[in-house]
Amino acid sequence: MKITSVEIFDCEVNRRDPRMARFNPVMVRINTDAGISGIGEVGLAYGAGAKAGVGILRDLAPRIVGKDPMKSEAIWENLFRATFWGMGGGNVFYAGMSAIDIALWDIKGKVLNAPIYQLLGGKTNEKLRAYASQLQFGWSDTFQMLTTPEQYADAARKAIAEGYTAIKVDPLQVDRNGGPPLDWEINQNYFGLLLTDQLRMGEERIAAMREAVGPDVDIIVEIHSLLGTNSAIQFARAIEKYNIFFYEEPVHPLNSDNMALVARSINIPVATGERSYTRWGYRELFEKQSVAVVQPDLCLCGGITEGKKICDYANIYDATVQIHVCGGPVSMAASLHMEAAIPNFIIHEHHTHGLKACIRELCTNDYQPVNGYYSIPDLPGLGQELNENIVKDYLAYTITA
Repeated sequence: MKITSVEIFDCEVNRRDPRMARFNPVMVRINTDAGISGIGEVGLAYGAGAKAGVGILRDLAPRIVGKDPMKSEAIWENLFRATFWGMGGGNVFYAGMSAIDIALWDIKGKVLNAPIYQLLGGKTNEKLRAYASQLQFGWSDTFQMLTTPEQYADAARKAIAEGYTAIKVDPLQVDRNGGPPLDWEINQNYFGLLLTDQLRMGEERIAAMREAVGPDVDIIVEIHSLLGTNSAIQFARAIEKYNIFFYEEPVHPLNSDNMALVARSINIPVATGERSYTRWGYRELFEKQSVAVVQPDLCLCGGITEGKKICDYANIYDATVQIHVCGGPVSMAASLHMEAAIPNFIIHEHHTHGLKACIRELCTNDYQPVNGYYSIPDLPGLGQELNENIVKDYLAYTITA
């Protein structure tokens, strides 16, 4: 069996929903001479980078045409070591590698007539507890930017009413006036010390959510690396009393010493991972005991091949795993297979973007949790296919050699 072509889909979903202007999934489909295809996803749907994701797929695709798709490990090594930039890495390069790798695992599962989790060792988890993620943007099929504590409390109640027993929020990302989230614009003092009103704003939102959901619901606080070391410690100490489940990306993940200092200075477990790539990107975080929860994004960290190794590496250091999911339905499906197989799974991320129709329609199977828990797809491979009626309009390139 040989790879015959690679299709790249630049899913500009804002064409169907203008409210999603800053969200742009990129999908890949690898076709073979056996009539079996596999799909993957670039993990750059948010922030800046989607078009670069399209570009790196155009660069990498000719290297895999003509190869045996079953030799996914060999292809991974070739892309990593024989491309010069692969060993230097970075989010764009590894996003392209990840998309290709996931598609190869999808093909492998279809050839062997087995879901990917079986190829990873079988289930260690029959169901996956999920949390409702990014409630600062509301919890509905409509994109919002919440400002008042009452709005945050209401979003939390909506999620809990659907059966979730855990929620996640960034209480500092959107300012009091509903202005641009701070990953679109920066507030320079966030990297020094928070002002009294900023501390109050974040704490009031967390307090309102805790009161709304009661003592038994887990609250995860997301920071998106918007804080410096001192302000991250400052804010964590202000919200510790609300029994926070874990504290995500408090500081820049490339400075493992700063992450370790935060972890040792607060009474909340620290999490990070979506901006760390391959085993090499996690090494210092593990060795310095900087994290309690690791969050590799399978569409960024090196795919399923590398993601499994990262999860096993984490287990050596007693770190538990929540796969990062902020993309399309392929990212979702891949994460479910990995989390089903690994023994150190803790919880699954269900992003608010996963509720949006323009995202859900990209694939044929709409996997959603029931009463806060996911079941694992049992179809061969990923158990997911692109929705031809939708993605045909997003086809950007077909690479044949």
